[in-house]
Amino acid sequence: MHSNELKRFRERLNKTQKEMAELLGKSIKAVHSYEQGWRVIPTDVERQVLFLASRIAVDAKNRKPCWQVMNCPPEQKKKCPAWEFNAGNLCWFINGTICAGRPQASWADKIALCRQCVVLTSLFADETAGTDRGVKNG
Repeated sequence: MHSNELKRFRERLNKTQKEMAELLGKSIKAVHSYEQGWRVIPTDVERQVLFLASRIAVDAKNRKPCWQVMNCPPEQKKKCPAWEFNAGNLCWFINGTICAGRPQASWADKIALCRQCVVLTSLFADETAGTDRGVKNG
């Protein structure tokens, strides 16, 4: 996640840097540093920011689950945690999902793949979450 992306999500959530720091369990100095690009945005921050933003995304609850969007075969669905936990709109958040035919090895690999997937990109159509620019992992 790029620093400017974090700032846009924070603004979309209508939070000050102090409020965002409290939500993330980080210091205000850390949030400021992330937004200025002085520090790499850690994985836990990226995941939480995307999760919070997904909760306010327009019509997020009425979207089709990922297994319908991606037309997953039944045998693949049964092995996938998104299916198991009925979390078809949060597949991008859950490790071990069966995307591109197999689970991804790390968050960096997973989010890079998810940033190309319509399930995530449609949540943030007006944001840069759908791009593969500068996926950073901390």
